Amino acid sequence: MNLGPRLLSVAKFVPKGSVVADIGTDHAYLPISLVENKIVDKAFACDIHAGPYQVAQKTILAAGVSSQIDVRFGDGITVLSPGEVDVLTIAGMGGALMVDILSKCPRVTADLKGVVLQPMNGAALLRSWLYQNGWKIDEEDLVFDEGRLYEVMHAVHGHTAMPEDILMEIGPMLWQSHHTLLRQHIENLLFQSKRVLTGMASSEQAKQSEKYSFVLEKIKELEARMQCL
Repeated sequence: MNLGPRLLSVAKFVPKGSVVADIGTDHAYLPISLVENKIVDKAFACDIHAGPYQVAQKTILAAGVSSQIDVRFGDGITVLSPGEVDVLTIAGMGGALMVDILSKCPRVTADLKGVVLQPMNGAALLRSWLYQNGWKIDEEDLVFDEGRLYEVMHAVHGHTAMPEDILMEIGPMLWQSHHTLLRQHIENLLFQSKRVLTGMASSEQAKQSEKYSFVLEKIKELEARMQCL
């Protein structure tokens, strides 16, 4: 199974020999690749939607790895039992949905050795939740796939000082590692923030809001970080 750059980045954070559950697995490409490349011997492919669940079953059967991948139908990690898996992968969803999934079954997440997350949006919200709930981010990556820049993060259990707010936006480990795509990433964040500010600028009421002040301050801090690169 050949993965694109986005899922390859997710896959590289899965430790060899772990038992992984891919949440929102869709076609189950990620768990199939992990098994075929002997990164894991056992995996779970989980999806809440009947269509993707059925497609995953067929794809796994066609790949000849049905003895190693257990397909589960249901809501997020509620289909897993405590101690059943070591690692969760969740890719291609919004950060808020990932928070909801991770919050639902603390008995399952308590036994995990790590989580690999690739949010489509809401990365700052996701990072904040992780740090506030006994997780710390130890690795992050940026990857281009079909013209879009994606963020990938790996988190483990542990307590550490909460990074400053602007690093929650950028990614603390992306900043610390001076990732080669960091400048492009911050430029993207600036573009998105300026677009929000422009949308609010036509309303005097919006310009007096806390959100407007927050976005304005975020732009200033992002620009300051750009000057440090």
